[in-house]
Amino acid sequence: MKQAQAVALLFACLCGAAHAADSAPIEYLNSGRVLPTTLPFSEAVRVRDTLYLSGQVGIVPGTMKLVPGGMKEEARQTMENIRASLEANGFSMSDVVKCTVMLADISEWAAFNEVYRTFFTAPFPARSALGANGLALGARVEVECIAAVAPR
Repeated sequence: MKQAQAVALLFACLCGAAHAADSAPIEYLNSGRVLPTTLPFSEAVRVRDTLYLSGQVGIVPGTMKLVPGGMKEEARQTMENIRASLEANGFSMSDVVKCTVMLADISEWAAFNEVYRTFFTAPFPARSALGANGLALGARVEVECIAAVAPR
């Protein structure tokens, strides 16, 4: 009976060690390349090989001021900010698997898409889009993304 208990204990320890090795730390990241690091949220959160980006708007990096020029300019800057945030954390636009797009005016969807298409090639990430009643800083567009890389 003691040998069976020892085997069971060894098995439990091995399973626990495997589980501990399998679990990855959660990293809360703020590069400071786009958003000020003093905001009450993380720019990105990494879990294993997946990066969850907070929503980005079309601000001039390092400021809280939107770029002038309307939807297309805001959309372009938003996507550039996403690219900067991804690259700061070791990812690229080709690693993006899902985007959520929030538009202050859903009728500007086509204008946003025109810019969006210049940042991705097929196969495109999964995407949702919705009209919102008020975005941060009075932005016309906000985009959040999830990026993932295959384990090496």
